[in-house]
Amino acid sequence: MTSPLPRRIARVRPLDPTSPDEHFFVANDATDFTSDEGKSWTVIDSPFPSSRANAASPGRPGWERAATNTEDAFTFLAPSAPVNVLGMAHNTGQPGRDLPPQAFHKAASSVVGPGEAIQLPANVGHVDPEAELTIVIGRAARALTLETAGSAILGYTIGNDVSARDLQKTDELWISAKSQDTFTPAGPWIVTQLDPTDLEIGIAHNGRKLKPAGSADLGWKVDEILVYLTSFMTLQPGDLVLTGFPAETARIQPGDTVTCRVEGIGELTNPVRGASWEDLPA
Repeated sequence: MTSPLPRRIARVRPLDPTSPDEHFFVANDATDFTSDEGKSWTVIDSPFPSSRANAASPGRPGWERAATNTEDAFTFLAPSAPVNVLGMAHNTGQPGRDLPPQAFHKAASSVVGPGEAIQLPANVGHVDPEAELTIVIGRAARALTLETAGSAILGYTIGNDVSARDLQKTDELWISAKSQDTFTPAGPWIVTQLDPTDLEIGIAHNGRKLKPAGSADLGWKVDEILVYLTSFMTLQPGDLVLTGFPAETARIQPGDTVTCRVEGIGELTNPVRGASWEDLPA
């Protein structure tokens, strides 16, 4: 039996939105992401049909189901609206595996999409980006086993687990270090049917490529991570699980640009700016 081919799924906003929150899900089956076919996307129903947070906007001319649009007609958003964003601590190689598995929670409000700015408060101290293979959950899942874990995975995206190192030293739960607004860029799309066992992972900081590593260097693997997490909580459709960062990083400052790369998925690029919350509602 032939295995299904990989497909990309993205959440996008038209360049002429009818409302600030309008968004649609689109899909692309081209194997060459840079080809003309790779830049032409078809509108699909939400891949998270049981999730209100991931319901698509009502169709309109040019954005009905099965309509096609090229990438010059929309912007990519974070690939889902998660209820939970989770990361794995100390998950690099055998030293991480020698410890009990340990997860941390990131605020869903920390998620931003491709091209959106990572905003650094003036007093945040040392901040590093972390490029991570990120699991996108496709269905509600509890008490998974190694045999069933794969059935809960819609696909994989790129996550940037931005981390304030000085705050990690003083906050043992890492909430202030990991959950600040804009500290979880994700995207640009989800890739289905991707083998996660040995993918190169790395960062380019201001265009300079840092030393990469691979998903094979993770201590706890994808299926094991999902078994652990669902032993104590229910994962929801659209949830993001960042698996760990085994590669080299570099401190970021306002004015920088960070590109996270995961083999088989692509690149996630975000500028870095000083924090500015003036546009938030009173």
